[in-house]
Amino acid sequence: MRIFLALGRHGSLSAAARALAVNHATISRRIQSLEASVGEKLVERRPEGYVLTPAGTLALAVAGDMETAVQTLGRGGTDDSPRGLVRINAPPALAQGFLISRLATLPTVYPGLDIDLATDLRPISLERHQADIAVRLGRPQDGDFIAKPVGSMAFGFYGTPLVCQGVEAGEGFAFISFDEEGSTVPEARWLAQNYPRSRVSFRAGNQVAQATAARSGAGLALLPHYIGRTTPDLRPCQLAAVPPPREIWLLIRRQDRRDLPIRTVVEHLTRIFADEQTLFE
Repeated sequence: MRIFLALGRHGSLSAAARALAVNHATISRRIQSLEASVGEKLVERRPEGYVLTPAGTLALAVAGDMETAVQTLGRGGTDDSPRGLVRINAPPALAQGFLISRLATLPTVYPGLDIDLATDLRPISLERHQADIAVRLGRPQDGDFIAKPVGSMAFGFYGTPLVCQGVEAGEGFAFISFDEEGSTVPEARWLAQNYPRSRVSFRAGNQVAQATAARSGAGLALLPHYIGRTTPDLRPCQLAAVPPPREIWLLIRRQDRRDLPIRTVVEHLTRIFADEQTLFE
């Protein structure tokens, strides 16, 4: 079941083999043995990798519950302190510009608690147990998760004082925006729709990098306030419109709601967003 979980989460023999430090043949042999035991085809091999069958999707959920039950043992110390690893997935800018410094204090408060913070434009899967907590922008649309709103994120245009003076005087200016991989991010789409003929002088993968470019005077950056307000040498620039705020949500698997380490991190995240919401508005 452990090998099936790895294949289901990673989607390829090579990735699963690396994760478990075994060879491809072991993965293949164990999966065939498991399918023979349950009497169902659990995975299909396709050009893009291994895909779960309907029976495999059900088996993955059951295997994940088994893993969660095993991991719960030992995740609370004799002094009721949380112990073990908690994996969090968050958007790159939110992780780098806000969460890292505030989450890094947890292992000092709880010496048995370890934090793994993954940042990717493409959300990783809670269902496949690639993370324990997901921080998402926008209301979740599906999935059997516990979803909790923790605040909202508003935006503004930021630049150096010199750039902003030119903008406010009606002079021409250039924008800083997302690279090609991030072109589908809502802020990138909004900027392209509302300023279709404007020059984009610099492109970067996330808003922390864009703020750094703005500090150098490369142009005007559309930033969440929590980044714009805390980046030295930048000030807000008044333009006609900004995109609407985005809601911030925390997601966990329903079966993890009583897991002490996960619950501890969720409570910490909820508290820091509540305490610093004025930074986001």
